[in-house]
Amino acid sequence: MTELWHGLTKAIELIISLDPEVMEIAGRSLRISVTSALLASIICLPLASLIHFNNFPGKRILLNLIQTLYFIPTVAVGLFVFVFISRAGPFGGLGILFSPTAIVIGQMILIIPIILGLTISALSGVDKAMIDTARSLGASGLQIMVLILKEARFAVMAAVIMGFGRAISEVGISLMVGGNIRGFTRVITTAISLETSKGDLELSIALGIILIFLALIASIALNRVQQR
Repeated sequence: MTELWHGLTKAIELIISLDPEVMEIAGRSLRISVTSALLASIICLPLASLIHFNNFPGKRILLNLIQTLYFIPTVAVGLFVFVFISRAGPFGGLGILFSPTAIVIGQMILIIPIILGLTISALSGVDKAMIDTARSLGASGLQIMVLILKEARFAVMAAVIMGFGRAISEVGISLMVGGNIRGFTRVITTAISLETSKGDLELSIALGIILIFLALIASIALNRVQQR
């Protein structure tokens, strides 16, 4: 108990003193996860609109598949990305294995189903009377799409926040394709795993506190958006 209390106090000291290593790891984690969420959103918004506004054979199966991928293990995504960008893989020539770019790609693949599925659900929740009114007033298909996206903007923002939360808390992808390289690809979750195994509880607890704080901020933002 004494060791745990000592580790907690030292961890708080590291955070208050803005320890360079702690801030570097936290900043890198934030940059990578924010980048992943933004890029995934850019892909998901038009794709969700295409799926929602069009009827085609197998649409229900596709929606079920997207929802199933909500729960895909991070190590499975990490393995998939590793196989494709390793030297023996089809994209091995890019030389991005064990780099922040590889982590961003992996996190994007992880959270795209979440953002995509929740965005489709958000679009489906818009009152159909609004769509019928817009059509009766002569609105084009693109104008109706923009109108619905605007109406569902808060639910879409909630989907993006959910994706960010999933990205910043994952560990399997960062370990497998990032390599946990100090000063280059080490993020909060991989650093916690490594430092705990080394017995450096102070740094692990400090990073754990920061991760919980970031999760709390994301949760507060999500609640505020859902209230809107």
